[in-house]
Amino acid sequence: MSKYLVETFYTCSFKVKHFLDKIDEKELNSLEQRDDGIFEVIDIKIDTRKTKNLEKKPLKKNDTNISEVKLDKNMASMETKNLTQNSKFLKNVDEAVNKRFSMPDRRKGYIQKATIGDHKVYLHTGEYEDGKIGEIFIDTSKEGELVKALMNNFAIAISLGLQYGVPLDEFVSAYVDTKFEPSGKVYGNDRILSATSILDYIFRELAISYLNREDLAHTPAIGKSENMTDSENNNFEENNQLIKIVKDMTSKGFVRNDYKRKLVDLSDIRINLKGKK
Repeated sequence: MSKYLVETFYTCSFKVKHFLDKIDEKELNSLEQRDDGIFEVIDIKIDTRKTKNLEKKPLKKNDTNISEVKLDKNMASMETKNLTQNSKFLKNVDEAVNKRFSMPDRRKGYIQKATIGDHKVYLHTGEYEDGKIGEIFIDTSKEGELVKALMNNFAIAISLGLQYGVPLDEFVSAYVDTKFEPSGKVYGNDRILSATSILDYIFRELAISYLNREDLAHTPAIGKSENMTDSENNNFEENNQLIKIVKDMTSKGFVRNDYKRKLVDLSDIRINLKGKK
C-alpha cells in the first residue's frame, strides 16, 4: 500500500501553424475551429510539485470540523475537474501530433535528373497546394534490386515524415554531408556541382529548391535583379498579380522562387481568335 501521493504540475508551451490563402478578420477569428493546423510542442517544464500523506491519522472528537469536510469535498471536485480538462487537452495534443496531412490526388512537383559518378539519379517531388513539399521518389540506375528497394522505401519513410509534420530542415541537417559511394562530380544540376553521396545530393537539392538554402549551393542564384534589394523584390512580387497567378499554377521547387525569370511577357502580343473564313 502506498503511503504518499506525489502530484506534478507541468507547463506546456506550443504553437500551431496555419497556412491561409488570405488574411481577414473572419479568417483570424475562426483559426481555433480549423483542423488543418500544424501542432508543434516547444517546451515542457515542471511548474510545481506537491506531496500528500495517505496515512490516516486518528481524529479526536473535538477536531472534527464540518467546514473542513466541505472544503475537502470542494478541493476533490476541483481536482477531478482539472484532471478531466487535462485529459481532454492531452487527447487534443495527441490527435494534433499524430494527424497526417494527406497529399492531394492531383499535385504539383518536378523531376530532376542528375549523374553522380556513373550513376543516374532521378528525384521526383510532390507538393501541397501551398507549394510545401510533401513527398519524394528516388529512382537510380546501375543498381541492384536490393539497393533500389531500399531507396524506394527510404523515400516513402521521408514522405511519411513530411506528411506527419516533420520539418524539411531536420532531414536536411541529418543527411547533408553524408559520405558513401557513389560520390564526386554532379552533372545535370545547375546549382550543385559535387556531392559526397546520393543522400547528400538529394537533400541539397531539396534545401535549395524549397528552403532557399543558398549556402548549400555551389553556384549563385541568377533570378534576382541586381539593381533591386531583397525587400524591393518581395514588394514587387506581392504587388504583381501575374506572379501570384504563376505561383498558384507552377511548382515552387521547379522555379526555386525565381518566378520572374521563368515568366514570358505576353502583354504586348495580341492573339486573333477569329478563324479564317
